[in-house]
Amino acid sequence: MPDNKPKISVIIPAYNVEGLLEKCVKSVVSQDYPGELLEIIVVDDGSTDGTGKLLDELAVRYSNVTAVHQKNGGSSSARNHGLKLATGEYVGFVDSDDYVSTLMYSALVEAALRLDADMVQASRDEIAEDGTRLPDVVIPPAKETVITPGEHLETLLLHKGDASFCTKLTRRSLFTEDMKFPEGELNEDFYLMIHMLEKVNKLVILPGQYYHVFYRTGSNSRKKKQDRDYFPSVFTDIVRNADVALELVKKNHQSLIKVAERFGYVQRLDYLLHIPVSKMTDDNIFYRKVVRRVRKDIFKILGNSYLSGKQKTYLLLLSIAPKTVRKTHARIRGL
Repeated sequence: MPDNKPKISVIIPAYNVEGLLEKCVKSVVSQDYPGELLEIIVVDDGSTDGTGKLLDELAVRYSNVTAVHQKNGGSSSARNHGLKLATGEYVGFVDSDDYVSTLMYSALVEAALRLDADMVQASRDEIAEDGTRLPDVVIPPAKETVITPGEHLETLLLHKGDASFCTKLTRRSLFTEDMKFPEGELNEDFYLMIHMLEKVNKLVILPGQYYHVFYRTGSNSRKKKQDRDYFPSVFTDIVRNADVALELVKKNHQSLIKVAERFGYVQRLDYLLHIPVSKMTDDNIFYRKVVRRVRKDIFKILGNSYLSGKQKTYLLLLSIAPKTVRKTHARIRGL
C-alpha cells in the first residue's frame, strides 16, 4: 500500500447491543491499518440496556474510538450523526451486531487508491445465531471486478448486487447534504445507494469475504417464526423504494425500465408472501394498493422476461386470491 494512506472513518450505530458491541468494536480496532488513520465513531442511539456504559468504557480503552450518545432516532439518524463528525477521506459503516476481518479496510483502501475509485466493496458472508454459516446472499466475484454505477444499479434491481454501505468504503465527499440516510425508514441503504450511484465514478468489488453479517433473530427486519402477526416495516419500505427506483430509472436509465419494473413486482411478491393473513384486511390501505397494482399490471408481469416462471405464477395467483395463496404458502412453509 502507498505510504500516503488516507484517514478513514468507520461509523457504528448501536442500539441495545450490550452483548455484541465489544466484539464488533474490537474487530474494527484490530484492523491491519494504522490506528492513527482509523477513526471509529460509535453512536449510541438511546439504548436502554448497558450499551451506553460499555461504549464509554471502550472509548477509554481504545484511543481511536469516539463515543457519541443521542436520543433514539433509528439507525439512519445515528449514521447521519456519525457522518457529521467524520473527518476521514473515506467512510465505512459497520452494524453493531456484525464484525469485520482484520484485513478489510487495508484491502479496501489499497483498491480505492490504486483504481481511483469513489466506492470499493468487500464481499460478505452470513453467520447464524448458532455460529453456522448461511448460504451467501450475494455471490462474491471470482476476482477483483470494476463496474460502472449503472451496472451496479442493474445488479441491485436484479437482486444480485449488494446495496449495503457496511461492505463498502465510500469517499466522504459524496455524503453531501442531499445524500444522507433517510430517517425513520428501513431499507435505507438501498434508497441512498441508488441515488448516490448517480455521483460515483466507479465501483470496485473485491472477492474477499471480509464483512461478517450476524443474523440475529428479532432485529428490525428479521421475523421470529413464532410471531405470526409480526410484520416488519421493512416490507412496506421495500415496495416504496421500488417505486422510487423505477422513477429514477425512467429519468436517468431508460434501458433498465423493464428490469426496474421486474424489481417492483418481486418486491410486491415478497410483501404479499410475508404479510400476516390477519393484516390482509379491507382497511389496510397499503395492502390494498399492492394487490391492486399486481392486478392492474398482470399482463405486463406475464410478459416481463426478467421474471421467472415461478414468480409469474405466484403473482398471477396472488392477483386472483391473495388470502388463499398466502394461507397456502404459510402452511407449506410451516409458518
